[in-house]
Amino acid sequence: MTAPDPFARTRALFELPEGVIYLDGNSLGPLPRAARERLAHVVAQEWGGLLIRGWNEAGWIDLPARVGARIARLIGAEPGAVRAADSTSVNLFKALSAALALRPGRRTILSDSGNFPTDLYVAQRLAEALGQGHVLRVVAPETVEDALDSDVAALMLTEVDYRTGRRHDMAALTARAQAAGALTVWDLAHSAGALPVDLAGAGADFAVGCGYKYLNGGPGAPAFLYAAPRLQAEAAPALAGWMGHAAPFDFVPDYVPATGMDRMLAGTPPILSLSALDAALEVWEGVDLAALRARSIALSEGFVAALEGREDLVLASPRDPERRGSQVSFRHPEGYAVMQALIARGVIGDFRAPDLIRFGFAPLYNTPQEVARAAAILAEVLDAAAWDRPEFRRRAKVT
Repeated sequence: MTAPDPFARTRALFELPEGVIYLDGNSLGPLPRAARERLAHVVAQEWGGLLIRGWNEAGWIDLPARVGARIARLIGAEPGAVRAADSTSVNLFKALSAALALRPGRRTILSDSGNFPTDLYVAQRLAEALGQGHVLRVVAPETVEDALDSDVAALMLTEVDYRTGRRHDMAALTARAQAAGALTVWDLAHSAGALPVDLAGAGADFAVGCGYKYLNGGPGAPAFLYAAPRLQAEAAPALAGWMGHAAPFDFVPDYVPATGMDRMLAGTPPILSLSALDAALEVWEGVDLAALRARSIALSEGFVAALEGREDLVLASPRDPERRGSQVSFRHPEGYAVMQALIARGVIGDFRAPDLIRFGFAPLYNTPQEVARAAAILAEVLDAAAWDRPEFRRRAKVT
């Protein structure tokens, strides 16, 4: 007798288009039914009915903390250590600037060449803006540990490489960085909701991540920010705003930081998008993250096994599933056109320059059957050179 699918319940909580195999949740998660319903309620009943009273009567003002608490369980954070607010880039600016201020005698921000470009951009411009001689040093991922020296103020890494899925050892690198006197800033954009994360157990200092990938909060959903409790009383991000003030409604001209994580806030919370993210996170209630990881590995392993013998594809992700997140990338010289041909046949992944076709596996809604079918369709596209058409080579703005 076949055992029931433990993720059949969560799959039913999403609105998934008929005839589509969606393997791009590592870029944008699909629509949870609860998010559609929550938005309708917030727009009609709260914004429409309560107007400005919604800040108090509907609890809008508490959404950054409330949503942050839901995310905290998924990333192994201590109670009260996460806030949902702003974008990942803005939160990274805040976290990194706070880390640098806590290490005033050091001038190096250390990162790796697999980091997401926006993280590097933020670090570059922050270093310039501070005008204190900070520099960003970028090394190969495998040489990060050896590059930690007495001048490194902050180690800034993305745990799971957005292109290949290669995964850093967060606990080991955090321990090594702290032993060298540096603080860590982790980007969890491709980790949160993809695999178990244990920020507290790893002793991480700061972390950021987005709400629209595996957390399914919708296009441009608010991001999140973590600061270890031991650092919160001293953390002083370079970006301040009224929501991070100790008494925002006293409207005094001088900035006095709030206590705890609230000092990491800045501007007014985006209530509609925060409400959508809050509802989307309801899907995670009762989900066993260890079971999620086991299913993720099973899905990705099945996909790789079906395709890795082909001469026209080169596996760009680590072959060992323990060394990658919940995504798999292959190299193909015509990767963009191949992906467009796949999308035309109902298999949605994405392309990353220069030659990567990328597939994300989200156990909340992806099944082994559709992953096997996606691999078969990819093989068909390649065998028939179905990608070799002008319309599939025409580049759109978003790849």
